[in-house]
Amino acid sequence: MNYFTPQGGLPAQTELLTDRAIVTEAYTVIPKGVLRDIVTSNLPGFTATRSWILARPIAGFATTFSQLIVEIAPGGGAERPEQEAGVEGVVFVTSGELSLVLEGEPHVLQAGGYAYLAAGTAWSIANAGVGATSFHWIRKAYERVDGIPAPASFVTRDQDVEPREMPGTNGAWATTRFVDPDDLAHDMHVNIVTFQPGGTLPFAETHVMEHGLFVLEGKGVYRLNDDWVEVEAGDFMWLRAFCPQACYAGGPGPFRYLLYKDVNRQIRLS
Repeated sequence: MNYFTPQGGLPAQTELLTDRAIVTEAYTVIPKGVLRDIVTSNLPGFTATRSWILARPIAGFATTFSQLIVEIAPGGGAERPEQEAGVEGVVFVTSGELSLVLEGEPHVLQAGGYAYLAAGTAWSIANAGVGATSFHWIRKAYERVDGIPAPASFVTRDQDVEPREMPGTNGAWATTRFVDPDDLAHDMHVNIVTFQPGGTLPFAETHVMEHGLFVLEGKGVYRLNDDWVEVEAGDFMWLRAFCPQACYAGGPGPFRYLLYKDVNRQIRLS
């Protein structure tokens, strides 16, 4: 599997000021060409690290999560990456080798490595390799429910989880689910959606979940609100609740994206 990882840098002075970035009240598209050196952020508690912050709660838009691409140079890392006790997270590695110590147990995550980090869990990360390592870090305040125990942390890999074919699609559309969708302990899902060339999401989904979609591989055309938008590996789409969405894969290879959504909770009104 070949996951897109930004390399930073800056465009040449001879290049035209053209790109595909879009910001609307219903959705935002951050294309891969935006992920340059000048828009990186440093993170407290990290060494030899830079990040691209793709999403953060904004009043009137999406409010449930943040999403970052984090790049750690050799020798860098953080002893306490998550400094908010009530925040859970998912780490998904796209390149390099990430050393993760989770509740005292060491793990090595390579491309495709996935870790769910429960709120309040003790964990640290480091890059003990010879090249940079990059990963997505998706964070959400965990919403506890009386009578439902909070989920435990775990580590797995994209390569070890069998995609589930969506009903009636003959394999054209499948989802790699890292947690059981019926497990009410989890209030967020971070999955990988795969469309084979020509595969389609053939209706305009309109729902309460917020989305962060990072295209890992391939290209496609996405219907976002009233617009058809071409996207490719390295592009990020950020959708507020109830934004209509549909898509089809453009080929020649599979179209795959990392998908966040908030799930399994009643709407709080007081």
